[in-house]
Amino acid sequence: MSHDQTPSDKFVFPRWANYLLPVIIVCAAGGGAIAPVVVGLGFSANTLNVGYAPEQPVPYSHALHVGELGLDCRYCHTTVEDASFAAIPPTQTCMNCHSAIRSDSPRLEALFKSNETGEPVEWVKVHDLPDYAYFNHSAHVNKGVSCVSCHGRVDKMTVVQQVKPLSMGWCLDCHRAPEKHLRPLDKVTDLAWEPTLMEGETLENAQLRIGREQKKKLLINDEAYMTSCSTCHR
Repeated sequence: MSHDQTPSDKFVFPRWANYLLPVIIVCAAGGGAIAPVVVGLGFSANTLNVGYAPEQPVPYSHALHVGELGLDCRYCHTTVEDASFAAIPPTQTCMNCHSAIRSDSPRLEALFKSNETGEPVEWVKVHDLPDYAYFNHSAHVNKGVSCVSCHGRVDKMTVVQQVKPLSMGWCLDCHRAPEKHLRPLDKVTDLAWEPTLMEGETLENAQLRIGREQKKKLLINDEAYMTSCSTCHR
């Protein structure tokens, strides 16, 4: 070492960098343990799979209540037009009918127990977007997007299942071309609705015609906002 060098000159990194090695080792070990959990949850049926149909504590059939009896979606999901979250019906909503209809059915035991104790029925969520994705039900249904577009024909489902991937790419496909899904506002909860065909018109072309009319009528024309990252990731 020359006379004009100090002892610290021979070190490339400052001395505090020595403490980084154990930190890196701990992070690598922790990451290795967490990664399988994150990947497992990310690829589980609960978050990804079309066809996911969990067993519910009460075997509620949409095919019966909506398809056969004609119950409107908004009778149970009361906030769908006014809030971001489509409310799950409280026990009392069910008991409005089942206090007199099938009031001794063993299949409804969890419902009757909930009514007695005041504890809510622990329904299992079927359509569950990740926390980093913002979705507002009212913003969609008030612009003419039907329940069918995301949830499929639930009026034909004995057990509700996921029928759409709910992926980012799937959402963007709709945001780029909303006319493929838009319908008159009074038909949003009419799950069996189809557009009236003009002479020589296909069902697809009829949907595009009505969708473009709704898009213009409801001023859905800000494509930059519709595809902006901040629209869904806030």
